[in-house]
Amino acid sequence: MARTRSLSAHQKVLDAALELVAEMGVEATSMDAIARKSGVSKATIYKHWADKDALLLEMMAMAAGLHTRPKFDSGDVRADMIAVLAYRPKENADVRERLLPHFIAYSVKNHQFGHAWRAMSMEPPRKELRHLLAIAIQNGELPAMLDVDLSLALLIGPVIYWHVFLKRDVADPQALAEGVVDAFWRAFSTSFPAPSETALTRPAPAGMPPEAPARIRTVQSSVPRRTPHRPGQ
Repeated sequence: MARTRSLSAHQKVLDAALELVAEMGVEATSMDAIARKSGVSKATIYKHWADKDALLLEMMAMAAGLHTRPKFDSGDVRADMIAVLAYRPKENADVRERLLPHFIAYSVKNHQFGHAWRAMSMEPPRKELRHLLAIAIQNGELPAMLDVDLSLALLIGPVIYWHVFLKRDVADPQALAEGVVDAFWRAFSTSFPAPSETALTRPAPAGMPPEAPARIRTVQSSVPRRTPHRPGQ
């Protein structure tokens, strides 16, 4: 019975914190306010979380569904990559979108929290995509010399840009994810013609160890040089 009460208090605090932060922001939400709204004493709250930042991280993890993500293992690598990028938990969707601007603003002022939040929220899709890229490489669908870290940036980056910088939720995350994965696949899949040298697969230049990361190697552009236009021409 005591454990049931503890779990109930834990959830009440999380629910109260979600509502308050979504409405007022992180800095305007005090632990006293959370205690009042949840009906749980501050002493009990601090038994569950070391500090406010720890509570905020678990709150965002719950809102983002980080602990309830499905398995992306259909056997179709491209489809699974799309599913990873398009995944949005149905629960707390409205609250999650209201929370995000507050968390971004708080992260700007609190770098340690921002680093912990980004690491927590980005690690699941990074781990899933890394696993899928490894499978594709093993199957020969992607080149063996693929720079996996740069590939992750190319896959995840457009989704973050669309969501954060365009300041709106993606009406159809599935369509966006399909576009990103299709562009990546056309560029680097072994089943499509590729340039002789790319940022991800170019061999190391003479004098550089073969194991050097591809992202720091000099990239030879495959785009033809254009003759500069001069006035009067």
